[in-house]
Amino acid sequence: MGNVVNKFTSAFGDWSKNPTRVLMLGLDAAGKTTILYKLKCNETVQTIPTIGFNVETITPVPGLTLTVWDVGGQERLRALWRHYYVGTEGIIFVIDSADQMRFLDAREELFNMLNSDDILDGTPLLILCNKQDMSEAESVSRISETLDLKRITKNPWHIQAISALSGEGLLEGMTKIAKMVKNFKKENMKKEHASSS
Repeated sequence: MGNVVNKFTSAFGDWSKNPTRVLMLGLDAAGKTTILYKLKCNETVQTIPTIGFNVETITPVPGLTLTVWDVGGQERLRALWRHYYVGTEGIIFVIDSADQMRFLDAREELFNMLNSDDILDGTPLLILCNKQDMSEAESVSRISETLDLKRITKNPWHIQAISALSGEGLLEGMTKIAKMVKNFKKENMKKEHASSS
């Protein structure tokens, strides 16, 4: 696939000089940690289930800061996600495409997040359908339907099939959220300029 980070860098352009806060969320075992290390070092690493939570901040390209909130499956820990919403300029929500039994749980968490006190209204959302390399993986169109993504009207969103192990689809997804974040930041700058005039 080549170097994901180098290809990703070329997708950002001049606007990337301003730091961007992007949260990566999703149910436990969706592949967030594997995606993190694929972006951080372009390597596939063996991970273990997260006990509790881990928070890591990486800068895979200049000016793009990914704050990765890698949470265990306990519902009480997911309730802590909301403490990281303020200042977020992009969300990456990771789905395990092969774990069809938990799609409804993922949908519930996704909409709980998006409806959290209007903090995330307008924030770009990338849904990564991970583990597409597995034979039991559900198609992106079926996942989109099950998650009822058409209900998302306050946030620009994109859904992308990926394999964190091979990196397939990851560049396309990250390029898409980069463009959405760029537009989001431009709109916010216009609003700030208009309110200060």
